[in-house]
Amino acid sequence: MKTTIIAAALLLASFAPTHAQTVDGDNFASPSRNIYCNYFKGDGPPSVRCDLMQVSNRQPPRPRDCDLEYGRSFEVTANATKAMRICVGDTVADPGVRVLPYGQTWQKDGFTCYSAESGMTCRNNRGAGFELSRAAQKIF
Repeated sequence: MKTTIIAAALLLASFAPTHAQTVDGDNFASPSRNIYCNYFKGDGPPSVRCDLMQVSNRQPPRPRDCDLEYGRSFEVTANATKAMRICVGDTVADPGVRVLPYGQTWQKDGFTCYSAESGMTCRNNRGAGFELSRAAQKIF
């Protein structure tokens, strides 16, 4: 029986994606459902990524080395001194995630995200992060 359980666990692990895995309960959305965020912890440093569904301002040009979507996804890692816009081929948007109400804060492993009517602000414990809204995006 014990051997069967171990074999089943190894089989399931072989199908797991190799990128960072979302920790249960560590994904959330703004009340407007325009901003979705995920906490990742895997082989590299932990990170928080947020994606905007809609923007009303002009987006920066896509870098030449990015063949995917660019401009609406942001990431800050635990050891970063500045957050960044990232080139992605996926999204962290999940309509089933919990909403982080305006005025509420999410915290984990040195990251803090604050939900406000003006947008979502996330930062690491070094002060690097981003402020996101439909009208403006700022990285620091």
